[in-house]
Amino acid sequence: MELSLNQQDMERVIEALLFTSSEPLSIKDLKRNLPQNADIDSIIETLQKHYETRGVNLKRVGNSITLRTAKDLDHLFVKKMVAKKNLSRAARETLAIVAYHQPVTKLEIEEIRGVIVGSGTIDLLMGLEWIKFGRRKSSPGRPVTFQTTDKFLDYFDLSSPKDLPGVKELRDLGLSVKNLNRD
Repeated sequence: MELSLNQQDMERVIEALLFTSSEPLSIKDLKRNLPQNADIDSIIETLQKHYETRGVNLKRVGNSITLRTAKDLDHLFVKKMVAKKNLSRAARETLAIVAYHQPVTKLEIEEIRGVIVGSGTIDLLMGLEWIKFGRRKSSPGRPVTFQTTDKFLDYFDLSSPKDLPGVKELRDLGLSVKNLNRD
C-alpha cells in the first residue's frame, strides 16, 4: 500500500519512530514507513536542524539515526544511562587498532601490538558488539577482517570512524602516540 504523505507528515512519522525506539533506527527501517519516493536524507537534515537547539538532538550513528539528550544538558542527569565498561589493556589496545586500522586481520593486530591476541579478547569485543567480522582479505588464506560496529560508534558518541581523534588531538590530551593509519 503506497502512502500519500507530504514533507511535514513524513517528518512526523520519522519523529514518532525515533521517539518510541530505545535503539538507533537504521535508515533502511525508517524508509520502510515512508512513500517510496521520499527523500529520507532531506527529511533527516531538516529534523537535525530543527532539533539542534532543542533538549534532544537528532544524531547519525553509522547508518542509523537516534535521538540523544543535548550535550549541554548532560549535567541534569544524576544517573548515567550508559554503564562504563572496564576493559583490559589488551582489549583496549585491540579495540583501538581495529578502530584506527579497519578493516584489519588478527595477524595485523598482532603485528601492531607485538603480542598474540587471545581469542578471549576478540570474543569480549564481539560480545559487546563493538567489533564485527568484515570482508575477507584477498591474500593467501583469505583471512577474515575485523571492523567496528554502529554500537561502538554509539557508545563513544561518534557518527562515523572518521570522527575518531587524530594524532594532534590525542597529543593535545597528553597522550603519547605513534603514527596512526588514518586512510
